[in-house]
Amino acid sequence: MKSATVMGTPTSDNASTAYCGALLRRWRAARRISQLTLALDAGISMRHLSCVETGRAQPSREMVLRLAETLEIPLRERNTLLLAAGYAPRYRQTSLDTPEMEAARQAVDLLLRQQEPYPAIVIDRYWNILKMNSGSEYFLGRFPICDSLKPYNAVRLVFHPNGLRPFIENWDAVAARIIQRVHHASVAAPSDEKMKCFLDELLSYSAVPTRWCVPNVDESPSPFLTINYRWKSSTLRLVTTLTTFGTAQDIALQETHIEIFFPADESTCVALTADR
Repeated sequence: MKSATVMGTPTSDNASTAYCGALLRRWRAARRISQLTLALDAGISMRHLSCVETGRAQPSREMVLRLAETLEIPLRERNTLLLAAGYAPRYRQTSLDTPEMEAARQAVDLLLRQQEPYPAIVIDRYWNILKMNSGSEYFLGRFPICDSLKPYNAVRLVFHPNGLRPFIENWDAVAARIIQRVHHASVAAPSDEKMKCFLDELLSYSAVPTRWCVPNVDESPSPFLTINYRWKSSTLRLVTTLTTFGTAQDIALQETHIEIFFPADESTCVALTADR
């Protein structure tokens, strides 16, 4: 029996209700918070939350959205929860190329232009590079081996032997930090099989330490990490920042990130602006 929605009230079999509860329980575990804490933060009783998680109670649409908001679940996964509870998805996924996204597209283009001559890229949730400025093209042009990896993926470029990996002097530190981010993304989206496959791909590359196969929950990273690229007889040291849309109510917009690279010293600044 499939779930259905009649005048906003779902009719659902026990399996569907249990699946919704199981997803909420997985999200709560991923966020490492107790039932009591979630219930208090969401303003509901712990008894009701327990019934929802175990499938004994069918949550309303408003309850699903309230719990999702409290757990800071991404919009894509909120749609998954709504479907599991028997409701229609709420959030759309709109391409940046559509007319209704003109304001967002202009903001992205402005950031890319302002970053010149330094690199800046636009990435999606899987770190696929959707767009880059001329500073990025100029930087990657110094490492023509990367051409074989087009279309580019920012993380794959770091891990793949035919990417930037041979040129990153502090690759162990940089890659260790990045793999933890991918672990976190995988845990944060437990139903995303594509993210899990991407993580498996990265872990399968040669010389990737076996200890990276599990998240390092006890890691105490340094507050600041540069990426040091070996180029000719010099070293290019870069730091990065990530920009997101803080009030996004669209899946694609929420998952769009702009990564901006800055020179970490004067010699890198000179090298990146030479011949520009």
